[in-house]
This record gives sequence, structure tokens and C-alpha cells, in this order.
Amino acid sequence: MAQDELMYHIAMKKGDVGRYVFLPGDPGRCEKIASYFDDPQLVAYNREYKTYTGTLLGEKVSVTSTGIGCPSTAIAVEELIMIGADTFIRVGTSGGMQPHLKAGDLGIVTGAIRDEGTTSHYMPMEFPAVANLDVVLSLREAAEKLGNRYSLGISHSKDSFFGQHAPERMPVDKRLLERWKAWVMGGTICSEMEAAVIFVLSSIYRKRAGGIMLIGWNQEGENPEEHVSDLDPLIRTAVESVKILIGKDRTKV
Repeated sequence: MAQDELMYHIAMKKGDVGRYVFLPGDPGRCEKIASYFDDPQLVAYNREYKTYTGTLLGEKVSVTSTGIGCPSTAIAVEELIMIGADTFIRVGTSGGMQPHLKAGDLGIVTGAIRDEGTTSHYMPMEFPAVANLDVVLSLREAAEKLGNRYSLGISHSKDSFFGQHAPERMPVDKRLLERWKAWVMGGTICSEMEAAVIFVLSSIYRKRAGGIMLIGWNQEGENPEEHVSDLDPLIRTAVESVKILIGKDRTKV
């Protein structure tokens, strides 16, 4: 591709983003994440894809929103890779799935259940959606450094928000409830809608990806009505993890 070729969906070209990219779903969260950068600049905003680029420790970094769900996320990741990104941190909100998790905890995602349709267009369903180990370890180190409660584990990447939250309305309610029970019994820590495709694409293209989630509520917990929406611990941990990665990457050069 030409150096100045503009990506159709994210409306950016080579040089517009750093190799390290934070991936929230909501465009409204991009400015919040970018506020932790040095000299953040709005680069592009097209459809659900909003991007700021700045620096951390002198290294160019970016944040790009993906929109909700795996289809739009796949487009963002594909095009970001085309213009030079190689390390992705999914930064999002989720629902807890284990009794010990409390609203406000952080979930560091090691792998994802592919309960969505997009990744089947890339790989057979037997192929696992797994996070990069270096990214997972940097997220864990960051959470510990900042003193944030966290759990490591598998996330549930789904296509239907209301299939989780109102399964009784669905004609396939029994199937949804049976599968949810299986995910919980298997130790899944949270449910969200994008991690699986980020991990699968990163595996295919030999890139690095991880994910960190705010456990905003927990329908399987002791207080299912409790809700936490403070994103600061989540974002601070994600930003600190990229600083850790930058430091480690520099020692490899």
C-alpha cells in the first residue's frame, strides 16, 4: 500500500498511529485515555472510529475506539495493522461471572470464549483466542504496582448484549442459559463483546494483544445490583502496562 493511502474506515494512514494502541469500544472514552498521553492530538473521527495519538515515555502511542462488538472491532484492528500498529490493549467494561469478583475489580484477560460470529470468518472455531503473554504480564505488573484488585482469566466474548441480560425474552433462552452456566462453571471471569477477535487477529498477523476490563457489576456475585463506573483505575493500569512494555521492548533493541 502507498505511504499516504488513507484507510477507508478509520480514516488514517501510515504515520498517524504508534505501534502501541489502546482499544476502547466507546468513542467517548478515547479523550479520557488520551489525557494520560503527552501531547495528545485528535487524528481522525469517522463512524465509530475515533483516534488520538500522543506519546508515553517518548514513544508514539494511540487510542482508537472500535465500536460495539467483533465486526466493527475487526475492521479497526485490520486497518490499524495495515498502518503500522502491532501491540493492542483492549480497555473496556464487562460483567463479572465469578462469585468472588466485586464491582470495581479489574479483569486481566488471558483468553476469550469465541461466542460470536466474526472470528469464524478467519479461523475454525477450534482455534483458541489467546492473549499475548508479554502483554498479560505487563498488565498484571501494572495492576500490582498501582495496588488495584484484579483477577486473571478467560472472558466471554458474545454478540448479543441482551442475550446475556434478558435471555428469557429470546426464543433460544434455554440454550443461552445452559451455555452461560457452562461458562461460569468453567471459571470464566467476565463477559464482554470484543476481546476474541482482537486476540484471533493478533495471532494470525503475529501481533501482540491483551485486554483489561473493569468489572462494572457482577450478576453472579453477592451484590448483583452493585454497579461501579469509575474508569480511572482501569485506564491507569492499562497506561502503566504500556509504559512497562515500552521499557521492556527497548531492552530488546
